[in-house]
Amino acid sequence: MNNEDIQRAGKELKDILNMSTSPVAVHLVHENEDVPDDIQQINETTRHCQMVDNVRRLGIQFYATLDNHMCKGGASVMGLTSMSSKLKSGEVYYNLNHFDSLDSAKTTMEKVPMLEANSIKAVVYSPLEKATFKPDVILIIAKPKQVMELSQALLHKEGGRVNAGFAGKQSVCADGVAYPYLTGEAGVTIGCSGSRKYTEIQDEEMIMSVSVDMLPHLVESAKTMFATYAC
Repeated sequence: MNNEDIQRAGKELKDILNMSTSPVAVHLVHENEDVPDDIQQINETTRHCQMVDNVRRLGIQFYATLDNHMCKGGASVMGLTSMSSKLKSGEVYYNLNHFDSLDSAKTTMEKVPMLEANSIKAVVYSPLEKATFKPDVILIIAKPKQVMELSQALLHKEGGRVNAGFAGKQSVCADGVAYPYLTGEAGVTIGCSGSRKYTEIQDEEMIMSVSVDMLPHLVESAKTMFATYAC
């Protein structure tokens, strides 16, 4: 897909499903790759989940390096740095009383999708309908009915199932970006304590993410199944 196709798909997907905010295009920039020339670096330090939320609500686009990521846990699962030993061991979540034992916390963290440490130097964000680069992953924060429709559209041509795997931890970063990036599969997740505390993701919203390769047939099937507007 070229940039025009990607932008058109973003607008159509938003209109077809009557979404109040934009799908978010995310591109992971490897060490041997250049950041797109037309994208400016964000001028603040914040969390990945906040970046995604601001992009989908405000329509802004930017790229962020490790220094821009306040949450190093989110940065680490996307390959920008190494995960701290306290987070990797489960100690952080155990001390927050999220687990009954350190072993259960560690078992959960061992299953978190994660890119190779220090393999990524920047993350580029844009509303899908404005993207001037080819994204790796598209994150959609929407109501459960819209996620249902997205799931049905994904399966419209070839069938199958959409499998959701989550723990209420590392949600918008590991579940939302690392999982579809690593597997090429769609991901559905429910948010986590951090993303629901620091963003404007609503109680009645959840997250779905797909690889960019899924976008053409996702939009085509969504049009066939749900479109009621004049294209």
